[in-house]
This record gives sequence, structure tokens and C-alpha cells, in this order.
Amino acid sequence: MSTAPLLSVMMPVFNEERTLETILGHVLKQPEVGEVIAVDDGSTDRSWEILTRAAARDKRVRPLRQDINQGKGAALRRAISELRMPFALVQDADLEYDPRDYPVLLRPLLEGRADLVYGVRGFAGQTAFSFWFVMGNMAVTLATNLLFDCYISDMESGYKVLRSDLWRRLNLQGDRFDVEPDITARALRLGYRIHEVPIAYYARSRAEGKKLTWLDGVRALGALVQLRLKSDAALFGATPDWTYHRERQVELARHHPLAGRPDPQSKV
Repeated sequence: MSTAPLLSVMMPVFNEERTLETILGHVLKQPEVGEVIAVDDGSTDRSWEILTRAAARDKRVRPLRQDINQGKGAALRRAISELRMPFALVQDADLEYDPRDYPVLLRPLLEGRADLVYGVRGFAGQTAFSFWFVMGNMAVTLATNLLFDCYISDMESGYKVLRSDLWRRLNLQGDRFDVEPDITARALRLGYRIHEVPIAYYARSRAEGKKLTWLDGVRALGALVQLRLKSDAALFGATPDWTYHRERQVELARHHPLAGRPDPQSKV
């Protein structure tokens, strides 16, 4: 797989001074990374100072600042408007997700088999935050599968990597943690299949800065229902680029991993 810079890393940041410098270091070690668009979403700690210092050391770091906290979804939309690389993923500024998984996330996109890939968390042993956290994740994932007639394992995964062209066409509206169902529902409504790969996951506790609560799970369920019921025009505007999406899906269908390979049982 190519290690040329081809990946935009979108990093929403809100009061992450304890882990920000560490995660930036790991991200910038990955040869696939062409840029890090870090959006400081109204932090009141030293996060902005850390970002500007990192940008002075490495030109791939592009810090942006929102003076008032608007939420993860708003920060992500800001980053999407700045994308320069062909592929882009979301990297939280804590240490729950491991940038060493970038190659496995990118492989299906580089092979032409998918336009969006989700990293699936195992939730085994110490990688689970709590029993109820895992059950809540299972509930919103089940709701997604029922509402959109799909079968995915981890709708709320923070590791979502898409073609940048698709990110721009999703027309995301979620402002806070409802951006996760917003991404998934819109992609499914457009007819895309979600490719999943296993990733490492290290859950942090409330004391370590975990921000997600049970209320966010309830909001995610409500968002999923609304996104299922809305019209295409309400989701994507009056003139969605259906030609682009049809052409992409035809192209994806041509890239079966076994297509064109000789039958191993056949004789030469």
C-alpha cells in the first residue's frame, strides 16, 4: 500500500491539553498523513497554545479556532471545508483511538473497494468504558440497522474515513455528538455501503475526560429517526449530485477483491 501523503486528519479539540501533544505526535508519525486540520472549538485551557506550537514545528498542522464552543459536529464541518487530501478521517484529540490503525482503515479505499470505512471497536477487557456504555452503543447501532436496512457493528465509532469528495457531499448538519448518526444516515441514504475493519481502542474514564453521556445516546436515537424520515431534498439540498453517487457506486462494484484473479483450483 502506498505511503505517500494522501490523508487529511480532522481533529476537533475542546480542552484536551492533557493528551493533545501526545496524540499529535502519534498522528504526525504516520507517513500517510498529508495534513492535520485541528479545530480548537472554544477551548479554555492551553489547547490553542499547543496547536500553534505544533504548527510552527510541522507545516502539516493547520490550526483553526472557533472562539465559542459549538460542538464536535460544528468543528468537523469547519474542517471539511478545508480538506486538501483525497481521503479524510476524524481523529479525536484524546488517546482512545490509535493512529497506527491508519493503514488498515485506508486499505479498502486505496483498493477501490469502498468510499467509507469504519473502525470497529472490540470492547473486550479493559477497552470497555462501562457495561452501560457498551449497551448504549449496541442500542444505537441496532437502531441504525433496523431503520436503514443495513448491518454494521459500530455506528458510533470515532474512526470514520471517507473520500474527501464524499465528506463534502454529505451536507452534515449535526452540531455535537449527533454528528455520528448524521454521517452514517446520510451515507446510507445515498446508497453507500459501509466497510468495517477492526481497530484498537482504549476507552478513557470520566476522570480522564470522557465527555459522552447517556443523553447523547438518546439524542442519537432521535437523530436517526429524523434522518430516516426526512426527504432527500431536506438532507442534501434541492439538487443533490446523484450522478456523482451513481458513478461512484458503479465503480465500487467493479472492484471486487477476487475479480480478475485466477481460480486457485484451475490447472495452468
